[in-house]
Amino acid sequence: MSRTPVSLREARLDDVPFLLGIWGEHLRRGDEGQQVADLRRIVAEASVSAEQRLLVAEYDGAIAGAVFLTLTTTTPLNLEPTLLVLAPHVSPAYRRKGVARVLLEATVAFAEEHGVGCVATGAMYGSRDANRFLARLGFSAQVTFRTAATHVLRTRLALMTPVSRRTPGRDQLGHVIAARRSLRRARSA
Repeated sequence: MSRTPVSLREARLDDVPFLLGIWGEHLRRGDEGQQVADLRRIVAEASVSAEQRLLVAEYDGAIAGAVFLTLTTTTPLNLEPTLLVLAPHVSPAYRRKGVARVLLEATVAFAEEHGVGCVATGAMYGSRDANRFLARLGFSAQVTFRTAATHVLRTRLALMTPVSRRTPGRDQLGHVIAARRSLRRARSA
């Protein structure tokens, strides 16, 4: 009987540099010190929470991957209990060695342990391999989650507002001048 070289354990604070390396794009923008502080907080909170688990997979003693699990609801409007699987990741050198399978088996066990019948996850939009892997496991697309910077959204919304409903200001100065010119032309004609 062969033994798999993959083992799981809960993340520790000394795993933060590895987690920063694999999850850097998922963390808030900021300097590395801020991101390290965020990860230290996440690891510490997950270690004492009954509703969260941060797992690290090791392959022959080397850290190979990680996943963050949290119990929640499908949405704030749909209160069906759901296990949210955040940032499942296997380092490239350890892919196709069973690491992802072991991480996801632990995910299913955590869901079953808490009586949760739905597991949800996501993959980066451009990650073709990750999206295919999740589809093969039975995950289907439910929504497309989009984000926008607040200032960008404010600007775009302002551009969509009809001119007649905009508040007077610098953006209307050109319209006022054009209207006055039209009135002068009409009077002189």
